[in-house]
Amino acid sequence: MDFTDDIINTIRKLALLNAVKHNGKAVAGGVIGGLLGDFPDLKSDMKSVSIKVNEVLKEVNGLTLDVQTKELLEIDPDALESKHKEHDIFDFLGIKEGEKVVTAFPPGPEKYPHMGHAKACLVNYLLAKKYGGKFILRFEDTNPDLVKEEFYGIMQEDFKWLGVSWDDLVFASDHMDLYYKHFEELIDKDKVYVCSCVPEDIKKGRENGEPCICRNLSKEDTKNRWEEMKISAPGSYIARLKIDLKHKNSTMRDPTAFRILTTTHARQGDKYRVWPNYDFQNSIMDGFLGVTHRIRSKEFEMRNELQRYLQNLLGYSETNIFEFGRFNLKGVESSGRIIREKVNSGELIGWDDPSLTTLRALKRRGFLAEAIKNFVVSTGITKNEPTLTWDDLIMHNKRLLDEDSDRYFFVANPVEIKIENAPQKEFELNLHPSRRRGGRNFVSDEFFFISKKDYDDLEENTLYRFMECFNFKYLAGSVFEYVDDSIDTYKKSGECMMHFLPKKMDLVDVEILMPDKSLIKGFGEPSIINVDEDDIVQFERFGFCRLDDKSKLRFWFTH
Repeated sequence: MDFTDDIINTIRKLALLNAVKHNGKAVAGGVIGGLLGDFPDLKSDMKSVSIKVNEVLKEVNGLTLDVQTKELLEIDPDALESKHKEHDIFDFLGIKEGEKVVTAFPPGPEKYPHMGHAKACLVNYLLAKKYGGKFILRFEDTNPDLVKEEFYGIMQEDFKWLGVSWDDLVFASDHMDLYYKHFEELIDKDKVYVCSCVPEDIKKGRENGEPCICRNLSKEDTKNRWEEMKISAPGSYIARLKIDLKHKNSTMRDPTAFRILTTTHARQGDKYRVWPNYDFQNSIMDGFLGVTHRIRSKEFEMRNELQRYLQNLLGYSETNIFEFGRFNLKGVESSGRIIREKVNSGELIGWDDPSLTTLRALKRRGFLAEAIKNFVVSTGITKNEPTLTWDDLIMHNKRLLDEDSDRYFFVANPVEIKIENAPQKEFELNLHPSRRRGGRNFVSDEFFFISKKDYDDLEENTLYRFMECFNFKYLAGSVFEYVDDSIDTYKKSGECMMHFLPKKMDLVDVEILMPDKSLIKGFGEPSIINVDEDDIVQFERFGFCRLDDKSKLRFWFTH
């Protein structure tokens, strides 16, 4: 594809704006979303667009933040003055002001929600919110073999934590009579049949485009088989749509509409034995509920044609469906089967293990819902499948935590030192550098604790400084000497500014669970006892941590 100067300049400007707003690192999804809003015709060749955007991103991300800002303001002096439109990613949909918008997110209540669920849920919710429309949370629970009762509640809790609210809560399994009614209408239209062939023969017929004898049975025979199906053993029959066995889209080759499943359903009990397949149920639900737009991951892309076909066949308006590429977070296990095995074996703490990206795990580790929303929105709605890192998510979370988290001193693996001639001092440090002044009272003499890492890094005859306190010199062996309190002295020849804890204080024992499940222990300043469970704090020079258990002062390391 040939890119005009206008397009290239727009990519550059969007990349610079995205970088400046994200601490120097632009994300492809946000740039592509904005680009498609300005040039919707580019959707016809997303591969070329992705290549070009990534070329520009490589250049822009190689610049310092100051240079990025300077170049952006040279291109558009008002770029940072105007308020960034949070939902520009939806502009490519071409929705007009006042147009009716009804969206839905239909998860299966089968597992703990993860980042993929978060993105699909949020983009549909935010789309409805942007246009003053209606958002429906709809549980796709018509496969009793997969549905687990506890996940109805777990998913609702996690989506509420994300900040999502729904106008209607719908359970697909509550509408079985509607699916039956529509199937019986299709029997009368000779658009379906009930097949008794073995799976191997059905598969072969679909591959070769050859109909089985069941396909040509009369409507009366099909009606009889449909009733027999309701009392027959699993595998005896499947109900199929009669479409086109030679269709180039294999999804259209007489797909299954209903099958027999005898597992007791978590919500419906044993009331039904014949259950609709995903496409049949999903198409009807979208049509019946009047869903106008739905955004989902592109693994369902092949099903679009079938679902449009069903909605037209049954007299429903077509739902406008758009796909986005699934994003992969590097180094994170995503297979539900493998996670379950590791949880059962004890290798993982649970589905909220700090190494996972289930919403439960992220919340327990100390990620904010707002940061997750900002992260998934920044990836845009494109069919690219970028591989992202923890750093991409951490960037959004850190920006929010920096603004509000209280600061404390935690000394890991403490080592005691004596600083000769250090004066008796009483001083107060700030809980936050700009928002909460004071609040942390310290008393010290000559004895202090520093971390073993800092102790091991000491160099002889070198000047160091305790943060917000005084300067000292490490001479040799275990000899330390007070110098003065002046920050100017440190600026002239100091090597490192470190945190510390006076031995004289009533220090508290603190332990921190790391993402690899290792436990780091040490001392904390007394004011840490004022931290409440679920609070996220910043331990200076260590990282952000969330208090998980106040009785033990056990924290989880966030980042």
